[in-house]
Amino acid sequence: MISFNNLTEKIPDFIKNKYFAAIFLFIIWIIFIDTNNLIKQYKFSKKIENLEDQKLFYLNEIIKDSSELNNIMNDSSKREKFAREKFLMKKENEDVYIIRKKINE
Repeated sequence: MISFNNLTEKIPDFIKNKYFAAIFLFIIWIIFIDTNNLIKQYKFSKKIENLEDQKLFYLNEIIKDSSELNNIMNDSSKREKFAREKFLMKKENEDVYIIRKKINE
């Protein structure tokens, strides 16, 4: 049977050091156990990057749509074209035919 003294002799001295043990336990605590551990912090930073990209996309869309709205409100021919294309509006003596392509899936 192996005695306890033989087992402790096989462990390197730097691992037996109390400062090493304290630092090692602190690192394990910070990486895995704490409520704000490094793994969660990494996931949160990735989520923040994704949300900032979405914010930039939507700000660009707002700028594009507001300029299009300004063009439509100031030009009556563009307003008529927009109404005809998006809302299928027509003049009184016109017939509108809608042609849609079939999607083969």
